[in-house]
Amino acid sequence: MATYIEEAPVLDSYQALVSAFSDFLTVAIHTILYERDIYPRSSFLTARKYNWPVRQSRHPKVCKWIQDAVAAVEVEMLKCALSAVSLVIHAPPPSSAVLERYLFSTAAFPSVPSSELLTPFADSTPPAADLPEQFRATLARLSTLSSSLSPLPSDCSFTLVAELRDEGGVQPPLGPTTPWIAAEPGLQKQRKTDEHVQDESEAGRRTKIGKDLGGFKTTPVRNLESGAFAMELWIEEGRAKFEEHVS
Repeated sequence: MATYIEEAPVLDSYQALVSAFSDFLTVAIHTILYERDIYPRSSFLTARKYNWPVRQSRHPKVCKWIQDAVAAVEVEMLKCALSAVSLVIHAPPPSSAVLERYLFSTAAFPSVPSSELLTPFADSTPPAADLPEQFRATLARLSTLSSSLSPLPSDCSFTLVAELRDEGGVQPPLGPTTPWIAAEPGLQKQRKTDEHVQDESEAGRRTKIGKDLGGFKTTPVRNLESGAFAMELWIEEGRAKFEEHVS
């Protein structure tokens, strides 16, 4: 995470959009982990990003995990395969229930062929001078909202979930050579491109698909729009968070 006053990014190609998103996602993850007390606050240092004071974990393994996770997201974003990315906070075992989801929607990002990732947009605009300001405002609101949420139990865990675009040809990036694993059914959405249910056991599994999406309570954070960059961020609090056994 850099510590300097940055110039406004030039969002003149799809790859530039993805780079700006990945940079912000990294900062946002560190911010959420700090604000929600997933790790002791003493394990974070103060840095600057977008000319704004931010928190960054000092633990090498945490930083490496975030770096690798965001890099894996960036690979799929460059394939135009994702509609959203969410940071999911789980209750401690044995329930491991979904307590909170911080959802970064990129559904409004354009879809371009792989051969045109660096091709300037036809309606290329000047540098997005207000984008760092929008990032600052988003981080400020994210901190304010996070601190106003009801406390989480100790020893929560977290993960990063990618949601695929509901388009033909978009396939889950699963396999022995990829860093991804299938999300649990409750965090999967039913896709129009999915195959029809084959048997009763599969039908039973399908009834659990998406049960943790949408949340018991949803709080909008901010819509960001600057040139071709368009992203929406909101927080979903799961029903399990308000149940007595995880409080």
